[in-house]
Amino acid sequence: MSGVEHDLPLADEAHLHPVLEEREQFAGAKWSVWSETVDINGHVVVRDVLRHPGAVAVAALDEAGRILLIRQYRHPVGAYLWELPAGLLDQPDEELLECARRELAEEAGVTAEIWSTLLTLALSPGGTSERITVFLATGLTVDAGSRPFTGEAEERELPQLWVTLPDAVERCLDGSITNATAVAAILALAAVQE
Repeated sequence: MSGVEHDLPLADEAHLHPVLEEREQFAGAKWSVWSETVDINGHVVVRDVLRHPGAVAVAALDEAGRILLIRQYRHPVGAYLWELPAGLLDQPDEELLECARRELAEEAGVTAEIWSTLLTLALSPGGTSERITVFLATGLTVDAGSRPFTGEAEERELPQLWVTLPDAVERCLDGSITNATAVAAILALAAVQE
C-alpha cells in the first residue's frame, strides 16, 4: 500500500482558521460573495467564499422502491437536470426537516409519514459554504395535482418521474443524471439497500 498512514480519524472535522479581514464583494438575491483574509497556520491568504444559506433535498422512495425525480432548468449549467425535490432554507434558523417537508409538497405534491436523514453534503467546499442535508422520505401520499403554484421561470413547471433504484444508479453512472445531490443520494440509497 502506498502513501503515508496517519492517526487521524476518518471524519470531517469542524475548524475555522482566524479570519483577519472580510469584505463583501457581491450581494445577490439568495447568496453573497465575500473575500476573506485568513491565517492558515501562519500563511495569510485571501479566499473568495460564496456564502450560502444552506439547503435540503428529499429522496422520496415509494412502496415499489422507486425514487422521485423532478426535471428543472438550471441556467448556470445551461441544462434541464433530473434532481431530487430540494430547496434553500428560508431563514438561517429554519428547521431542516420542516424545510424538507415544505419542499416535497411544493415541488411535487407529495407528503411523507416517515423521515430520516440520509446524508449531508458539502457540495463545493473549495468555494462555497453550501451544505445540503438529504432526507429519506417514505410512507408517501402522492397527489401531484395538489402541487401549489410556487414560483416562476424554472420553478413554474417541474415534470416528475418515478425511477427504480437500479435504473437511477445506471443513469448516474452513465452520466445521464449529473446533479451532484441526486447522484450522491441515489448511490447512498443503493449502498444502504445492499
